[in-house]
Amino acid sequence: MTSGRLHTLLAPFAPASLLALGTVGVVVLFGGCQSNEPVSYQTPPQAAALPTAPAAYPNPMGIAPTGPGAGSFGSLNGSPGTVDAPQPTPISLNGSPAPAGSPSAPGLPKVTSKAAILVDGFGRVLFERNADAHLPAASTQKLLVGLLVAERGALSTPVTIAEPDTWAEPTVMGIKPGEVYTRDELLHAVLIRSCNDIARALGRDHSGSEAAFVASMNAKARSIGMTNSYFTNSNGLPSPPGQYSTARDLAKLGMAALRNPTLREICSTRSYTFRFANGTTRSLTNTNQVLHHFPYCTGLKTGTTNAAGKCLISSATANGKTVVAVMLGSSSPAVWQESEALLKYGLGM
Repeated sequence: MTSGRLHTLLAPFAPASLLALGTVGVVVLFGGCQSNEPVSYQTPPQAAALPTAPAAYPNPMGIAPTGPGAGSFGSLNGSPGTVDAPQPTPISLNGSPAPAGSPSAPGLPKVTSKAAILVDGFGRVLFERNADAHLPAASTQKLLVGLLVAERGALSTPVTIAEPDTWAEPTVMGIKPGEVYTRDELLHAVLIRSCNDIARALGRDHSGSEAAFVASMNAKARSIGMTNSYFTNSNGLPSPPGQYSTARDLAKLGMAALRNPTLREICSTRSYTFRFANGTTRSLTNTNQVLHHFPYCTGLKTGTTNAAGKCLISSATANGKTVVAVMLGSSSPAVWQESEALLKYGLGM
């Protein structure tokens, strides 16, 4: 990659990165993949960052926080509490959310992104804004990569890295041709730290080539009801051009991901130790800052490019409820707080 292209991708986020370097940014930026995604909230962290800590938010029903590994993900289809209910094909969303400020929608948070949607585990739309606008999805589409790989299974299968897998920047793990990793190791890295080279490796392993895998992505998207999406690569970068999705479609993808036990576990992981083929290790910190600050958050996936802005699919579970929030095209560093506010609104907090 030329220095000019790298500067174009990274320039808008340089201030946040420089601020982060003064504290934990060195560990986050260089201890994991080289990423242009924001690495921290711009407000002081909340006291209860882990599900096992005392809840930092209202809990009127007196139910303990539910988070990664803490039990039910709420109802995604069927009766409340269902975890692995049969997945409908395609997934459908329904309902008309009450307008902001109406008596039936008290406390609806302000959202500044170009498009957004909030749905519950039954597919009911609780809030939407330009939810059907065609917009770039950036790395949030790696959740579709993860779904294809997880559904194929055999995650202990070894994957030998090929040279074309490394043709992706700037967010890379630094894997090299000839190195061997398991699908499970690569799947953790692509979902937790959003590494573009690993997305290409998983795609080639799945379908034989990047082009064939893109066809698999589009077919899978259609099968779960993502009828307003089109993808041209596995990693979410703007080249080849022409790919897009919508907040509504990505909410369906988020619901499909939550129904998969493998993706639920990985997307809720805050950090992961990746072992390179030469024996060295690197600690990967999840790029989803809501996961680190909101104890009820259960995932899911971040994304950032110049064209897409800041994008986020987030999910949370508490008090027998599950909600999925999608934000696309945010230009505000408050994307994390706004997403958290949507999740809390959906959970009735």
